[in-house]
Amino acid sequence: MNLQRAQAILKAEHLDGWLIYDFRSNNPMIALIAGKKLWTTRRLYLLIPAEGEPLVLVNRLDLPHTTELPGRRIVYTDRFQLEEHLTNDLLKGCKRVAMEYSPNGALPVVAIVDAGTVELVQGKGVEVVSSADLTQVLLSAWDDIALSNHRRASELVAGIKDEAFARIGKLLRDGASPTEYDIQQFIFDRFSDEGLETDEPPVVATNGHAGDPHYLPTRDHSSTIKLGDWVLIDLWARLPGEENIFSDITWVGVVGREPSAREQLVFETVRAGRDEAIRVLNEATLAGKTLQGWEVDAAVRKVITDAGFGEYFFHRTGHSLSPGKYVHGTGVNIDDFETHDTRRILPGLGFTIEPGIYLPEFGVRLEINAIMTESGVEVTSPMQREVIRI
Repeated sequence: MNLQRAQAILKAEHLDGWLIYDFRSNNPMIALIAGKKLWTTRRLYLLIPAEGEPLVLVNRLDLPHTTELPGRRIVYTDRFQLEEHLTNDLLKGCKRVAMEYSPNGALPVVAIVDAGTVELVQGKGVEVVSSADLTQVLLSAWDDIALSNHRRASELVAGIKDEAFARIGKLLRDGASPTEYDIQQFIFDRFSDEGLETDEPPVVATNGHAGDPHYLPTRDHSSTIKLGDWVLIDLWARLPGEENIFSDITWVGVVGREPSAREQLVFETVRAGRDEAIRVLNEATLAGKTLQGWEVDAAVRKVITDAGFGEYFFHRTGHSLSPGKYVHGTGVNIDDFETHDTRRILPGLGFTIEPGIYLPEFGVRLEINAIMTESGVEVTSPMQREVIRI
């Protein structure tokens, strides 16, 4: 974490500090700041002040395990000393601090600090606000290297997607009977060939399986791909290292035929929803406005609902893409469905846009990657415009 940048953001947000509370390593912000998980056994507070040196309030038993944290150590031994130092050292002069707290639990990703600890801090006469925007800007934003490596991963992942659809066609022309699992493993092998890493297996789903957003073929549960089938492929990978950003895309195609009128209608509706997300973000940028995650989801959802498919769009429009362990990052999600995401879509933050319509007989998801910039949205992966003919 860049301390100067953190303090500049705190000042801009009129905050006296960022108060990070941890108990038994339950707050991932501590690990992100330290660069590794700290094996603490007692309560720990880290104050990043708007001005001055950070302060770490730590139990004497855990002191040896906190060397990676920035700032001066204040050591306590019992609960009385803990509260005394919290009052007279960390919170002295503070009127407004950010914590990993979400009003009404609206954002589970930052609803980490227990209600009692928030009440304790408030009882000192300090206003507690959510650290949601602060943490995403500090810990989820892409730097230039991450953006460059993401673009490279996007090129490779898109190429492997093309190869996977082509392989289905070749195997069928050769008289073989490929399964969803076979194509999934082909994608896995190609990731390895290209030096990419992933955290979960890719999705290859036909017909009704494509209508299940979380369907995953396995060796023992996988359909054979046949002429006339609808095929959805969702794949994600990155250059190795948690500092790098996944490329996460979903495309759809049909085997040996033209799409039906209903398939084409659903595809065009999802495409229109995806493109609406880009439009509203760029329009807001031109107007000097910053949108929150829920606002973009609501705009996309309206397109799909107005077309008569609202009940079949039962997941959020997009998830964060950020440095870290998982493809689902720690920044703003494009979401007013699973949560009411009030985090701002700020420059430097990346995310997917992936509306979907999931019917019993088939499903469509069109997933792209994007990063917000000062001048609007930059789409960092290819965009599907037509159904692939396999």
